[in-house]
Amino acid sequence: MKTEVDIWFDPICPFAWITSRWLLEASAVREISPRWNVMSLSYLNEDREVDEAHQKAFARARGPVRVVAAVMQQHDNDAVGRLYTALGNRIHLKKEEVSDELIAAALAEAGLPAELLAIAHDEAWDAPMIESHKKAIAIVGNDVGTPVVALNGVGFFGPVISPAPKGEEAGRLWDGLSAIMSVEGFFELKRARTVGPIFG
Repeated sequence: MKTEVDIWFDPICPFAWITSRWLLEASAVREISPRWNVMSLSYLNEDREVDEAHQKAFARARGPVRVVAAVMQQHDNDAVGRLYTALGNRIHLKKEEVSDELIAAALAEAGLPAELLAIAHDEAWDAPMIESHKKAIAIVGNDVGTPVVALNGVGFFGPVISPAPKGEEAGRLWDGLSAIMSVEGFFELKRARTVGPIFG
């Protein structure tokens, strides 16, 4: 039995995407398995001052987040992972703009019902998204973004990495993070980021 590791992501967040790809790499060399959970940068920042470009991006991001929340409720963890991969490949690697067409194509690739697209415009699905989002915030606090990674209810914002390590290097990073999570009094470790998102 592999140990489940929770990761919270917003599909538009490039660093959450990179962290998720690392976690998949780590799961190939360690006895862990990602459990996919959604967060919303739009919801996180709705009472904060952000620039116009981020406002527009966050507004567009509500659709994919709602759809992911619905898949979390109506399908299994593997389906959520497939959808996230399909969304992320389009958003981060192909640089496609978030749209109904993008969501529809991702649903088809993930083998999910086309009618889920309607949820992208259904505000009723903000509630389960917010529920999932608040679970991450309860673990790490408000002063974070995405991703959040947690093991047995102990978690941190991050790791923020660029690019994602592969193979045994990915496993060693997991070893270090899981060791940190085992220390009750550990709170923060940070240095200035000198590169942007590297997806290779």
